[in-house]
Amino acid sequence: MAFTFFFRDQQVLERVVEHLLPVLAGRSRPRVWDAGVAMGQEPYTLSIIFAERMGHFAFDNLRIDATDVESTGQFAQTIEAAVYPKDELSRLPEGILEKYFEPDGEPGRFRVIEKIRRRVVYQRHDLLSFREIGQGYSLVLCKNVLLHFQGPERIEVLKMFHRALAPGGIFATEQTQEMPAELAPLFQRVIADGQLFRKVEDGACVS
Repeated sequence: MAFTFFFRDQQVLERVVEHLLPVLAGRSRPRVWDAGVAMGQEPYTLSIIFAERMGHFAFDNLRIDATDVESTGQFAQTIEAAVYPKDELSRLPEGILEKYFEPDGEPGRFRVIEKIRRRVVYQRHDLLSFREIGQGYSLVLCKNVLLHFQGPERIEVLKMFHRALAPGGIFATEQTQEMPAELAPLFQRVIADGQLFRKVEDGACVS
């Protein structure tokens, strides 16, 4: 379970989308897996960034699978309702609140608009099951979660993410995490100053 807020690590997410857009070209129904989403701020942030950068038709075919180990209680209820108190939206970039949120009917509470909400599908998933929720993902994003796992667990989770990615798909994680040396054949670093990687097929290194 990760704790986050809207537009946390905005620069990182912007760079992820920037490198992903060429990968999405020609894919009719691109899919993203955001793992460890807590109350949903990150996948909704990602959906907003995609909406800002993609054409209307392409965005309407995007699906973001948001997962967390929590399945009941406040976490699940919040992400499914997509309703947040105004004080949680104080760090939004200028213009985002007015464009992508609407009053929920209760004072001081706002709901993510339907255009953004409908791109995000929430489900429970335990990363330590080591079973991917699907395959063919253009992007797997997992931030602020891997640091809680032991080394061998982290390796198995990363192998699971590799299986889930489509050929040429991108994996992104928190800045504090380094790719384990034993997994270097599976992932090619995309940028020198961040934890952004492209899937390498069959463990063969690419130039």
